[in-house]
Amino acid sequence: MIQLDKIANYKMEPALKDNDESTFRGLLIAICIIGLWTASLVLLLGVDLKNNINIFVLLLAVIWQTFLYTGLFITAHDAMHGVIFPKNIKINHFVGTICLLLYGFFPYRNFLKKHWLHHNHPASELDPDFHNSKYKNLFAWYFHFIRGYWSWGQILGVTMTYNILHYFGHIPKENLNLFWAIPPILSSLQLFYFGTFLPHREPVEGYTHPHRAKTTPFPIWLSFISCYHFGYHEEHHQYPHLPWWSLPKVYMNKRAESSLG
Repeated sequence: MIQLDKIANYKMEPALKDNDESTFRGLLIAICIIGLWTASLVLLLGVDLKNNINIFVLLLAVIWQTFLYTGLFITAHDAMHGVIFPKNIKINHFVGTICLLLYGFFPYRNFLKKHWLHHNHPASELDPDFHNSKYKNLFAWYFHFIRGYWSWGQILGVTMTYNILHYFGHIPKENLNLFWAIPPILSSLQLFYFGTFLPHREPVEGYTHPHRAKTTPFPIWLSFISCYHFGYHEEHHQYPHLPWWSLPKVYMNKRAESSLG
């Protein structure tokens, strides 16, 4: 059996030290993301889609909900690094567990183990997020990636919840499809593209960095919108104990140093 404390304590000492001044910041940000996701979902599931809603507004609502789903996953990801609430690892893991449950009934323990394999063996045959040398293009790699995390138990959980919400909660299927079923799928594509495919695909000259990760040089505002700064991936692998909102500072410092050099 995997012991969560042992896995997450990898590189946890610097995490506790570096985040000592902002012990509660990660928890507050996590609560805000979960709260926004919940309020938005409840509101959107109650919208009457039969009243000629503008297609542009509808599209914005789906994009917004997708963005919040991505926030749930990024919060769970930070929990795997022990930075949601570094002073209490049990609360930290609890928040991560809730986020992955809301995201798509994913088991946190399984993600935690695989994510640290990814950090310890990036872009290698031991990396569960990497392609197996056959599926190198975007969509083939994506489906190979997803197969490693989905299970029949999750599919059953999603199916049962969908039908309970529809038949017993009297929520129209259109609302469930647009705001509950489609956004996590779009979010998974967003996370994969900006957090796995772009950073870890092999460069023409081959891997030259020990983390086998590169950064997508977006401006900070676009980096946040695209994937909560997950595109600053080289920085994340170099400093895995830093939360997502601290990555832009590291990225900008590196840019300043390189321009001086």
